[in-house]
Amino acid sequence: MDFRHVIETIGQFVDFAGVAVMVIGALVSVVLALRGHQPQNLPAGAGRLSFYRSYRQLLGRSILLGLELLVAADIIRTVAVTPTFETVGVLALIVLIRTFLSFSLELEITGRWPWQKEPRTSGDPADVPAG
Repeated sequence: MDFRHVIETIGQFVDFAGVAVMVIGALVSVVLALRGHQPQNLPAGAGRLSFYRSYRQLLGRSILLGLELLVAADIIRTVAVTPTFETVGVLALIVLIRTFLSFSLELEITGRWPWQKEPRTSGDPADVPAG
């Protein structure tokens, strides 16, 4: 068994893990949404979410995690085995597309871009003026 074969096998395993996270996450999200589970990071006073919105947010988180694993698998396969300009270019395009999808999903789930801070709650001591 040579190095290239080992790396390819690891890449396939991580690909499988990414797809499994998405599929299992979709199933678990249905159960959690039916139970009325509220996703974290909701704005203050958001109240109870509908099944659809709760499921959508939970499913989005599963897809985000799965995308991260798929990107990792692509990086493992491309960089670990003698990269060429063509393979690095394909990897860059794949990472660019998946990063755009991740940012879009993050915006859908939380209502803000990944680099934006979480909104403060009204009970936060930092909201009270000093003095």
